[in-house]
Amino acid sequence: MTGASPGSIGFETARTLAAWGASVVITTRSDPQAALTALRQSLQTVDAAMDVTAHPLDLSRADSVNRFAAWYAGTQDPRLDVLVNNAGVHLDLLSQWKEPHLSADGFEIQWRTNYLGTLHLTHLLLPLLRDTARQVGEARVVNVVSMLHTRGSNAGLFAPPQPYNSWTAYGLSKLALVHATFELQRRYAETSKVQAYCLHPGAVFTNIAAKGLAGNRLIEAVRNALAPVEGFFLLTPEEGAQTQIHCATHPRLAGGLYYDKCRPAQPSAEALDRAVAARLWDETEAWVKTLR
Repeated sequence: MTGASPGSIGFETARTLAAWGASVVITTRSDPQAALTALRQSLQTVDAAMDVTAHPLDLSRADSVNRFAAWYAGTQDPRLDVLVNNAGVHLDLLSQWKEPHLSADGFEIQWRTNYLGTLHLTHLLLPLLRDTARQVGEARVVNVVSMLHTRGSNAGLFAPPQPYNSWTAYGLSKLALVHATFELQRRYAETSKVQAYCLHPGAVFTNIAAKGLAGNRLIEAVRNALAPVEGFFLLTPEEGAQTQIHCATHPRLAGGLYYDKCRPAQPSAEALDRAVAARLWDETEAWVKTLR
């Protein structure tokens, strides 16, 4: 489970799965031990609390992804039934950036984190998913996307649109992740029994907006003052976690689909282009191989 800091839908997903008896590994970019402590304290039983572990993971850094994948593969029982790719960033909510903010290796930061980092991790863990599927009959990859994938265009996946707009960049990262979900299903579901799902969690009251508004003191102050009102209209993290919990656990759930409110939904027309998905997958896979 990536992106499981307290107050997030990832945290609530991990808490539910652990309470149901799953062995859960959570990751956060900063202070995973604090997240682990909070998660254990939130669980009702000692048995569930003891079956969760935490590890640092920064999806914007190849070395961090490589270290996590190597650590997980080296654990005593590296079984992997479900990979929940929940972590992501939505920055510059006020569209103040005039130029893209770049990762250390030169990519637009939302693209680097939400798409490239997620696919890097998924490719590294695919052998474990396939091994698990051979043993128990199925494994799953669950990608948390957004209805904002509709802001992305297929042309923008290969040539970033100009002028730069951070919301468009975010939409592109999520459109790419929808494509990756569908392509993973086409390539691995029948032959390897690895099912892939993507979903929109809904409008949820979490700390992701606070990160997106960081640096604007006036807006931050106004949002803090209006937090009770915002929380009234938005889903709680527990409510927002339900669709990814559904995709991770519901028996015989159809893969290769986009889910909303625990039901199949219609993605954007751009997301249905198989040729684009295949090209993007191949180019991303080639990039991932350069990082090993």
